[in-house]
Amino acid sequence: MRKIKEVLRLRFDLGLHQDQIARSCSIGQATVHRYLEKAAAAKLVWPLPDELDEHQLDRLLFPTRPLRTVSPHRPGVDFAQIHTQLQTHKHLTLQLLWEEYRETQPGGYGYSRYVVAKIMLRVRDWAWETGVSPAQSAT
Repeated sequence: MRKIKEVLRLRFDLGLHQDQIARSCSIGQATVHRYLEKAAAAKLVWPLPDELDEHQLDRLLFPTRPLRTVSPHRPGVDFAQIHTQLQTHKHLTLQLLWEEYRETQPGGYGYSRYVVAKIMLRVRDWAWETGVSPAQSAT
């Protein structure tokens, strides 16, 4: 359970500084700062009302986030074609191919997806050349 009440008590009853509260509660100073900021934003006053228990305080300061909606389907990427083009054209880069892809598909995958795909293709090629599956090489 969070130590919100204790942080507020130490701050407002004893007047301790954030670093002293952090040491006393064995939590990070950034956590103390965040708790105090959230309490100020919620306009909490000390002492807290008796009917405000830990769960209510937690919900007040840290409301639940709405569930994430499913992202729309992104257009597919032909990673084999990317691999072939990179092998064929000496000065072509993964960055250039990705920029072309994003021009035609603005809602498409980010650059990191291309980088992961390229690494996977290299592992696949290495595995084929050596006759070892990538799962076997990890052991």
